[in-house]
Amino acid sequence: MITRRRLLQSMTAAALTPGLASARVGPERFVGVTVLPEYYQSEGVDRVLDNLKRRVGVSAVATAPYVMAPSDESHGQREPPGDAGAGSVRLLDRALWGKRELYVTTAPSWVPDLRLYKGLLHQPAVPNELTRTEGRKVKEFLRGARAQGLKVYFQIEAASPPGYRWQFGGLRPESQPRLPDGRIPPRRLDSNGSLASPHIRRYTEALIRDLCREYPEIDGIRMDWPEYPPYFLDDVFLDFSDAAKEAANRLGFSFERMRRDAGQLYTLLHGKLTDQHLSGLLDRDGGLYAIVDSLNARPGLLELMRFKAVLVDELLAGFRKTLTEAGGREKELIPHAFPPPFSLVSGMDYRLAAKHADAIGVKLFTMHWPVMVRFYGDVLKQANPSVSEKLLVNTLVRCMDIADDGGFDRLADYTYPGPETPHPVGLKAQARKIRQARAAVPQTPIIALAHGYGPLHDYRARLKAAYEAADKRVWVNRYGYLSDEKLDATGEVCRA
Repeated sequence: MITRRRLLQSMTAAALTPGLASARVGPERFVGVTVLPEYYQSEGVDRVLDNLKRRVGVSAVATAPYVMAPSDESHGQREPPGDAGAGSVRLLDRALWGKRELYVTTAPSWVPDLRLYKGLLHQPAVPNELTRTEGRKVKEFLRGARAQGLKVYFQIEAASPPGYRWQFGGLRPESQPRLPDGRIPPRRLDSNGSLASPHIRRYTEALIRDLCREYPEIDGIRMDWPEYPPYFLDDVFLDFSDAAKEAANRLGFSFERMRRDAGQLYTLLHGKLTDQHLSGLLDRDGGLYAIVDSLNARPGLLELMRFKAVLVDELLAGFRKTLTEAGGREKELIPHAFPPPFSLVSGMDYRLAAKHADAIGVKLFTMHWPVMVRFYGDVLKQANPSVSEKLLVNTLVRCMDIADDGGFDRLADYTYPGPETPHPVGLKAQARKIRQARAAVPQTPIIALAHGYGPLHDYRARLKAAYEAADKRVWVNRYGYLSDEKLDATGEVCRA
């Protein structure tokens, strides 16, 4: 059993032990682009690879094990994703089957080996005619990229069966994470299950084995969201499911203390919050005293943060073991997740993750940060109407550390940016998040994940800040948001 004492020992060891990749990954420039299958289905493998090699000079590409086809609103999902309704302003930069927004359906690109999933609660998506007619294109892309000297990776979901696109996930109630009062959060952006759920872990481990068997050419797996993504305020208070209770008892954490203290804070935030609570977080000490005092008064909150970190640690340990058994130690595991300080509540402790990772990707998906201020702020203001809106907004911006100045003063100013709207986040704040992650694991490569969505000049500035802060290591998400002009800008920034 992993007790809290053993956890502290493991944290110390992680801080002193180089990451797995330190012997293999050097300090050279690394530039990768995520190319989801619909684009080489639409544009053709050769054209996509030519764009990436000639315009960008990429080192690697990542794709996913599915294929896509146009559909309609009643049968498909919006592409690009609607992000819980807030992202409906998003448009693709590169037309997909002639459109910048459309509804689509997906199918696995391979025929899953059902023996690997026997007896599991969650099962892989069923292959269909789309699999038969289009599935081979994923292999064509992987082999074409390798022929051009590129490293190739799959991106899959850590905790969202069937695991190839979260928008097409479907969780059973038994796998859902829960709030301190036992409710399933009514609104979520992601579809992650409970990281404590054996159903979730066993499914993803089976998926890893299946993909290594079917696609031995991949260099590794990028694991998306091995955490509790904190897009909404409710997400911060996960996880109090039955599976989490069993895990807490096994690992030596007090489930009741965590639930009690998290429940008390949840109640305070949903009707008892005052300006006095908020003003302490804006004091000239950076809110240090207020934060530490709150954790001291409710030790179950800090225990909950550590509990989630251990769940992530166990999850990644299982993935690493499975990947080694199925594909060999040379297959790379690259988890990528929220940056500091979001990582404190998501469960992504970079020191623990580094024990299992060949590199760690840090998401700078900056179109999400302003809308997170809005998601949190709307809930808090509605529950506490007497609270000063300016004070509330300033506090959220400070705690999330997303601005180089004080940010805006009104919730209405924080919305999902449109395609031509610069992301209202600071370049220094973005670089600081990368530096904080690198400081936590100095021997493990940190790769910045920059997002291509947004106007050209803003994308270029964000990419440059990310690339330099991560010591010339960056993944760009994703090809569909990279117009030819953005591809050229990516090459200019990353070849300079």
